[in-house]
Amino acid sequence: MEKKLEFSKILSNSIEIGSKNLPSILGCVVLWLLTIWIPYVNVGTTIALATLPAALSKGKIISPLTIFDKTYYKYMGEYFLVNGLKGIIQLAATAFLIVPAIVLSIAYSLSTLLVVDKNKGASEALKCSLNATYGYKWVIFFWYLALYAIAAIIASILMRIWSPLVIILVVALMVSIIGSKAYIYGQLTTDISDEDKSTSEMV
Repeated sequence: MEKKLEFSKILSNSIEIGSKNLPSILGCVVLWLLTIWIPYVNVGTTIALATLPAALSKGKIISPLTIFDKTYYKYMGEYFLVNGLKGIIQLAATAFLIVPAIVLSIAYSLSTLLVVDKNKGASEALKCSLNATYGYKWVIFFWYLALYAIAAIIASILMRIWSPLVIILVVALMVSIIGSKAYIYGQLTTDISDEDKSTSEMV
């Protein structure tokens, strides 16, 4: 299947994915907030929440209780490693007047999801994410830029009407971002195969 990203399709699909899983997403966030102070448990729930778009990209309605799946703990090392490597690369790229850092942040934006969803090692996940987003970085960038710009405009209006309404906007923005990432991830990683789990566990 040919990979293709368009503004209209990202919009429609992010709304569909987000609205269909709204209770599940909110449930995951609430459970994460309740467990964030519990040592070790908070690692698993954080990894689960961070990689939620990968689960949503399958098109199924998820259960908030999946945040407690023990499978997430086996990815702790690769999760911290891939995020550490991304941070170092992006920090170094900021020395070249910010723009390269933005480009690379988009290029590697799928890597954390690939670690859990496709069982990739940190370096392989970064490489796969870089290849998957090739040719689509600006589409992704302008999509999120437009999303945040619209949210900022609506927020300024709501603040003048009744400030508590901004909470609803924040929830809508969060769900839209997760839905967008789920759709983008699903579209761009269809041709990336899962690593042989049995082989990886033996290494």
